[in-house]
Amino acid sequence: MRSKEAAMNRVKGKVALVTGGGMGLGRAAALLLAREGARVVVTDKREKEGAETTDAIVSAGGEAMFLAHDVAEEEGWRNVIGAAQRRFGALSILVNNAGVAQPGNVENTTLEQWRWLMSINLDGVFLGVKYAVGAMKEKGGSIINLSSIEGLIGDPDLAAYDASKGGVRLLTKSAALHCARAGYKIRVNSIHPGYIWTPMVESYVAAQADPVKAKAEIAALHPLGHIGEPDDIAYGVLYLASDESKFVTGSELVIDGGYTAQ
Repeated sequence: MRSKEAAMNRVKGKVALVTGGGMGLGRAAALLLAREGARVVVTDKREKEGAETTDAIVSAGGEAMFLAHDVAEEEGWRNVIGAAQRRFGALSILVNNAGVAQPGNVENTTLEQWRWLMSINLDGVFLGVKYAVGAMKEKGGSIINLSSIEGLIGDPDLAAYDASKGGVRLLTKSAALHCARAGYKIRVNSIHPGYIWTPMVESYVAAQADPVKAKAEIAALHPLGHIGEPDDIAYGVLYLASDESKFVTGSELVIDGGYTAQ
């Protein structure tokens, strides 16, 4: 049985960068990684929310810094990874969490909408993986890409989102194989959440004609009978970030209440 001290230090000594860390899944992941001993770089376009996550970590006795960051911009990636290395000496964990959703089927989605979503959900993950590999290849590390159940199955009204998350899934596998064959000791994995009660899902539910009914319908999509919570995903991030998953790469961690098992 592991000691209480060991259980609270699953990523002690590691340096994590979490994109989209101001809200939802990113915030939950950043807080949990810090609680388990990591020094955390929180990045987000929302400066107020990102700073609040960082302040929460520091107030609890952890080490963290916040950087404003647009994941779709290549220079921004060079800057935040460089800042992480200067502040903490290394980068050992990257959580590619930042993402957006855009409803629309293949007919009514415009090319402008498609390119905007891809620039964040797929280009942003590509850039994160690319520059994190460069930062980690001497000492190793773990890259965790947030995909979705929509990267495994299709939805007729989420054409661009589905394509972006499917792209994240296979980019993850390609990068995992590249790193393994190059001997970098960098593991790359994807996480595929079901519906999680985050601000994004809350906003969607609130916009429906009958929010109570809409929430119940979403919950019913999952055999476990309820919507997930951000910590359900954060604990998956923690596992993949820790040495407990040292033999796991190129894998898909599905955390969806049984949604895709049906």
